[in-house]
Amino acid sequence: MDISALQAFLAVAESGSFSRAAERIYLTQPAISKRIAALEKEIDARLFDRIGRGIHLTPAGEALLSRARAVLKELEDVKRGITNLSGAITGELLVATSHHIGLHRLPGLLKRFHETYTQVRLNLQFMDSEKACQAVARGDLELAVVTLPPKAAAPLKVEKIWDDPLDIVVSPGHPLAREKRVKLAKLLEYPAILPGPGTYTREIILNAFGPLRDRIQVGMATNYLEVLKMLAAIGLGWSALPRTMIDAGLKVVQIEKVEIKRELGIVTHEKRTLSNAGQAMIRIIRESR
Repeated sequence: MDISALQAFLAVAESGSFSRAAERIYLTQPAISKRIAALEKEIDARLFDRIGRGIHLTPAGEALLSRARAVLKELEDVKRGITNLSGAITGELLVATSHHIGLHRLPGLLKRFHETYTQVRLNLQFMDSEKACQAVARGDLELAVVTLPPKAAAPLKVEKIWDDPLDIVVSPGHPLAREKRVKLAKLLEYPAILPGPGTYTREIILNAFGPLRDRIQVGMATNYLEVLKMLAAIGLGWSALPRTMIDAGLKVVQIEKVEIKRELGIVTHEKRTLSNAGQAMIRIIRESR
């Protein structure tokens, strides 16, 4: 089975369009169509239904999709392993990180990597930690530097680099700002501004409330911590933010017997061979502990 035909099939299946697939793998649309036709002839089955302007995978296409991904990922891994034997640190390195970590933890490390390994094309993608972990698990990313999942499971391999304590914060004019120390239940009397549902950070915050978690009044939600900071600072509710973000525009509320902490670090796939560039990036990040 022709590898280039599998690549064309995967590009069409994932993009949902022959034209977008052609742009994705730098071919003409007729070339994409020719490869798909050859693949359909080889397996003697139609892979796509053309309905109107849309295309949809047939049952045969659905069956081939996961196998095609597995074959191409395995070939990529073989290529990386062979390339690594030379010891050269070159090529493209695809790394994902969250906006917060990219802004507050990585600038100096990325600058050092860029200046040290000039032959590497660094492709940095910003995304939510949860989506980055999913992409690593699928094999779409070599590594991610993100908030670590509270409960990591195979095939993810996680390594903590930084502790990231969170503090409960309010605006200086908030009623809680005048309290020296409050019980956790007191927060339930006021609206909260939290990260979105399903995020690791939100789950970590909710876990700190134990049985009270379902009684929190969530007034607003956003996955951008900088926006959470702004909303809390103008008095729209209390939030929980990394200690590194807190400034004079916010007042920390001391909560009795409660510690909220995230762990930030590196996420890789336990069965994926890391490129020399990926290993070099990890070494630099580890040295920042």
